[in-house]
Amino acid sequence: MAMTDEELFMASMGDVTPLAKNNHIELQKKKNSPTLSQLEKRKAAEQELEFDANYLSTEYVDLLDPHDLLSFKKSGVQHGVFKNLRLGKYQVDATLDLHGKTFREARKTLFDFVTDCQQRSIRVLLIRHGIGLNSKPHPAILKSYTNKWLQEMPIVLAFHSALKCHGGSGSTYVLLTKSNEKKLENREQHAKR
Repeated sequence: MAMTDEELFMASMGDVTPLAKNNHIELQKKKNSPTLSQLEKRKAAEQELEFDANYLSTEYVDLLDPHDLLSFKKSGVQHGVFKNLRLGKYQVDATLDLHGKTFREARKTLFDFVTDCQQRSIRVLLIRHGIGLNSKPHPAILKSYTNKWLQEMPIVLAFHSALKCHGGSGSTYVLLTKSNEKKLENREQHAKR
């Protein structure tokens, strides 16, 4: 004859004695020191919390066609100045090549390069970002972000896709504001007149 659920329970619990009402069991917490991987994760999180001066966006960007021309001019930039930039008539003083860089590397490198050039009074740059025909998961990702990032930087006055001899639509001429040093120099020079 088969036993009922209640009979099975009572048979298996027969040797168990109930705790007295005044018996207290205290659980002791064992303190474990953090593992190496936990320490590394903590250190990485703390570094992320440190101030990052790079304000360039990592959010969604409208993707461009690989062959699109980039063109941007802030208000106040003279038409003739922009035309000369577009036609490659200004001497390129510094060049940055972003080919083969990851998204994070490109973002950091572009920000550091443009900021450094402006501080060194370099006004005209050439940025080689490529057209991105074979970039994954979408074509022209780096080109699209370069377009967005340059527009986000207050020190960038204007930019335009380069002439064929400088890389065509895979490169961009960039015009920067004057450094504070150069602005002061100009003020002093014009004040003497």
